Amino acid sequence: MQGNGFKIGTIVAFLALTIYYLWPTIQWNLEQNYIEELSASEAAQYKEENEEKLESLRSRILSLGLDLKGGMHVTLEVGVPQLILELAGDNRDELLEDVVETARQRSIEDGSDFIDEMVSEFESRDPNARLSRYYRNDAMDITRRSTNEEIAAFLKAQRQSALERAIEIIRTRVDRYGVTEPSIVKQGNNRVVVELPGVEDKERVRNLLKGTARLEFRLAADAEEFRSFVEQVYEYYDSYETTDADSDSVVNNQFSPLEEVLVPAQSPYLVGYATPEDTARVMDLLQNEDIQRMMPRSTTVMWSANPLSGQGGEDLYQLIGVRTQIELTGDVIEAASVQFDPATNVPEVSMSMNSEGARKWGRITGANIGKPVAIVLDGFVFSYPNVQTKISNGRSSITGLDGINEAEDLVNILLSGALPAPLEILEERTVGATLGAESIRAGLNSILFGLGTVALFMIVYYRTGGGIADLALLLNIIFILGILAAFKATLTLPGIAGIVLTIGMAVDANVLIFDRIREEQRTGKTLKASIEAGYANAMSAIVDANVTTFFVAIILFSFGVGPIKGFAVTLMAGIVASLFSAIVITRVVVDYLIQAKKSVVSFG
Repeated sequence: MQGNGFKIGTIVAFLALTIYYLWPTIQWNLEQNYIEELSASEAAQYKEENEEKLESLRSRILSLGLDLKGGMHVTLEVGVPQLILELAGDNRDELLEDVVETARQRSIEDGSDFIDEMVSEFESRDPNARLSRYYRNDAMDITRRSTNEEIAAFLKAQRQSALERAIEIIRTRVDRYGVTEPSIVKQGNNRVVVELPGVEDKERVRNLLKGTARLEFRLAADAEEFRSFVEQVYEYYDSYETTDADSDSVVNNQFSPLEEVLVPAQSPYLVGYATPEDTARVMDLLQNEDIQRMMPRSTTVMWSANPLSGQGGEDLYQLIGVRTQIELTGDVIEAASVQFDPATNVPEVSMSMNSEGARKWGRITGANIGKPVAIVLDGFVFSYPNVQTKISNGRSSITGLDGINEAEDLVNILLSGALPAPLEILEERTVGATLGAESIRAGLNSILFGLGTVALFMIVYYRTGGGIADLALLLNIIFILGILAAFKATLTLPGIAGIVLTIGMAVDANVLIFDRIREEQRTGKTLKASIEAGYANAMSAIVDANVTTFFVAIILFSFGVGPIKGFAVTLMAGIVASLFSAIVITRVVVDYLIQAKKSVVSFG
């Protein structure tokens, strides 16, 4: 073993580093198994108490890709037309809305740039008109005198900014959700591709990705005015007349079309209750011009976010009257967390505001004691509690949530911030957990089969030398996983193919070495001299073959996407590990057997 001290130290260090980087993966799996055995409330409490520990483990584990773990692949598109209209603010008019809609349809049909189409459509209607009448931005020097080209450049810059902000917010939401190694990349100038390994609740993920998180605090409608409005609406439809399609005669309806889809309510703040299937029909009836003229000034109606249970067990949503004026927005929220009502153990979201928000919240609650304040998120009323007393500490809570998952997601969305523009899901693919498990099982079987076949061949053909090569081969696989974990790479199905390929490449180096040793022995050299010559003479061929393959892997990694990149990462790790195991580990073992044990090592 003389002269091998440095090699042994290197092997021990490499093995220790491998265990160090793989240990968090082992701990993480043990933690997940423990959490799965807990109840929902106990699991939530355990996660909260051990948040730092779990987050630290999650950030250091060897992650599985979408094809192995199952999960979702989602392509999202930023709602650029809505963004363009919002940037116009109060300056928007029917002309701009019509131009935007025309440009949107044309860009979809032709696959062209939406903003270019919008500018072109606007100029085609009036060549002398300027888009600067809609847009102002002092920071970017957009004024009344700005040309249409300058406005187009400004809008494209805003689109790019919105896309980058959307990616940042999606990444924050996904990280808080707890997805390990998500892939979030930009595609084109208005799309985001998201891959989320391990997620199973598709609807929850959709809401998490799409939710714009526009939190608003609004006052409820004036009770007397709104009650009067609701009475007029029901009276209007009680006497509503329609035209018979066959006779063109006016017919008095026996039943009110409104009461067919809406259950009246006793509360002065409610229009009524409707099933999910009838909500659209109710809103159509309320859009009637006569009804809109009855609506009290500065008042609108919104649906509740979550249903109540009706007498027959059906879900019923409340249609609530609220003021159009927004008193506070989610920008004032400084912290949010999931809490449990001590009396009912029902989850709710507790929020605290910054100093400016607390001051305004105190003024709002102080002026509306005994009246409801609606807490609205993305156009739906989550709760409208009565104000019991003035709230000066800036605290509030959202109740009426549908379980712990919704509460956690709401906290996630509030803390991540509001999206600059709505997102639409264009494409969605789901890999089931069962299919992922089958892929893991098939990949593992392929590794075991390949390993067993190669190991058996090496022992039969190279005897003792083959057994040494097999030992190095086992360590080689462990080293590959350690390298992947150290560099936070993701193991995918093509990555497993890379490991199988590496198994063959790893013994290839030993085949070259052992054959050279056998050639040297046939010339009459001693075993020790043959080993020295065999390793020395085979080195150039081994290094050349592996270096060229490594460069190919670099090219695949640089220009490939998805599965190709996963294959390249594993291949590079495998080449490094196989060179080390084939050249260093086998040499140390051979020297030990010859020098320390005085054994006769056979190479076939």
